[in-house]
This record gives sequence, C-alpha cells and structure tokens, in this order.
Amino acid sequence: MGSLGIKVADPYVVIGQAGTGSVPVEAALTLAGLPYRVEEVRAVDFGKHNPMRQIPALVTPAGELITESAAILIWLADIHPEAGLAPRIESPERAQFLRWMAFVSSAIYALYWIRDLPSRLAANEAQEALVRERTAERIRHCWSVMEAQVSPVDYLLGDRIGVLDLYVTVLSRWGPRRKVFYEAAPKMAEVVRRVDAEPRLAALWAERFPFGEGWEG
Repeated sequence: MGSLGIKVADPYVVIGQAGTGSVPVEAALTLAGLPYRVEEVRAVDFGKHNPMRQIPALVTPAGELITESAAILIWLADIHPEAGLAPRIESPERAQFLRWMAFVSSAIYALYWIRDLPSRLAANEAQEALVRERTAERIRHCWSVMEAQVSPVDYLLGDRIGVLDLYVTVLSRWGPRRKVFYEAAPKMAEVVRRVDAEPRLAALWAERFPFGEGWEG
C-alpha cells in the first residue's frame, strides 16, 4: 500500500482536466499501453493534490504523488523504456531531450499561470489585455527560438514519437493557438500535425481535447 492508499497493483491515476496539461500525460500512458484512470478535478480541489493548486499530478501504482508536467513525462518515459518515448540516458539525443523538455516547461508552459488569469498580476482590464498581448508575443518568440534549433525527422528528435512531441503538440493548441504556432515554427508544425493524426491517440483526442470548429485559431 502506497502513501496515498493506492495498492501497487492499481493503475496510474492522472489528476487533471480535459484540454489541460494532463492531456500529454494521458497520451504518454496511452502510447505506452499502461493502465490508468483520470480523476477529474475542479479548481477548488487542486490544493488537495498539489499545494501549488496546479495540474497535472500523477499518482503511481505504488502510491507516490508526482507533480510538474515535464517531470511526470520524463519519469514515465524513463521508468517504461520499452515504450520508446524518450532517448535513454546513454543516447546522443538525451541532452537535447532534457533541454527542450525544460525549455517548453519553463519558457512557455509557465506563462499560462499568468495568461489564463491575468488578474493575478494586472490591476484592471486594460492591463489584463496588455498581459495577454505580451504573453502571446513571448510564446510565439519562444516557439520560434526552438524552431531555429531543432532538426525534426518525423518527430522532434528522430523517427519515433515521444513525450516531447506530445508536450509540444498539446501546448501549441493553447493561446495564441495553432495558426500562430504554424507561422512561428513551420518545421515543428509538421510534427504536431503528425501527432494530431496518430491513430493510437484518436480516441484520446476525441474525448480529452477534441478538434472542434475553429480549434486552430
């Protein structure tokens, strides 16, 4: 029995919401063929699982709680190397994998704490509008920086889909959304379109992040 009362034989538990940072974690578990269930939470419940009041979080079969999306994805890929979702430690691509996972998390993902609720830092509606505009510019710039320094094959680090591809694919759908991403990162655009069309993820996308009308922006 783990520290959260979950038996070792239990599946992974993803604490999250549709359309959020829990989706790449769900996608990784799906590609790895691992049993999991999603515990959908409301904003008022976030603190029960993470003092930062943020999702996603992952409860392992042993009952261990892991937070921070990049950490969860890297850990899952490493603990299940048979799934081939990340370069192994001895791989020549490992350093760049860690570099870009950290970059996406710190330079892009972190901005959504501000962008999703500008009133956290802005005092009035005019300032909130400016925050949205400036964060959109910054996100576009960060995608263009990454674009200039990666050389995708079929996927960002080679010819196999991995957690970095899943991470970028989901985040590129958030504001300022895909049309801006396609313009800022045309090489990576081909990768995320390929991930969008991955047959093994079709049911997940349909349920957790549907491609509704106007989804590209």
